[in-house]
Amino acid sequence: MAGKTNFTPEEWARVVASPIVAGMAITAADPSGLWGLIKEAMAGGWSLLEAKQDTAANPLAKAVAEDLNDAATRTAARDYMQTHFKGAQLNEMKSRAIDELRAVAALVDAKAADSADGFKAWLQQVAQKSAEAGTEGGFMGFGGVAVSDAEKATLAEISAALGRSPQTSAGLGNP
Repeated sequence: MAGKTNFTPEEWARVVASPIVAGMAITAADPSGLWGLIKEAMAGGWSLLEAKQDTAANPLAKAVAEDLNDAATRTAARDYMQTHFKGAQLNEMKSRAIDELRAVAALVDAKAADSADGFKAWLQQVAQKSAEAGTEGGFMGFGGVAVSDAEKATLAEISAALGRSPQTSAGLGNP
């Protein structure tokens, strides 16, 4: 079973940070104000909780979700993200996030091949749920769209970075 022992400590920090990075790419693509930001961040948190509680969840996704209980793991992931995204402007954050997801996809392909496809599907699902969490456009919660064109384009970029075909929300299943 793929997990923490498949990776060096720095690699594991990157794998653990990857669901947060997926959500960050969506948020950076089309910032939707404070409430939208909170909803998108919470969607990522719910995805982690679901992976932790679902007995059929991808083993690597489950290991990431469970290891986030460890303070040292959280600190390592936070420190990695701070270093990787330090000084980035909003438009640069999205491209750095996409590049990081591409690197994590290659890493899990190399070090956890048996769980890689399901893990990448899960990351894709985290991004999709983040995109669907907040309404884009409109005024005071009225009008707008669930997923903006910029978010749709970013979802396609994330899919390509992960080496997966784009999915619609209806096509998302349990990875």
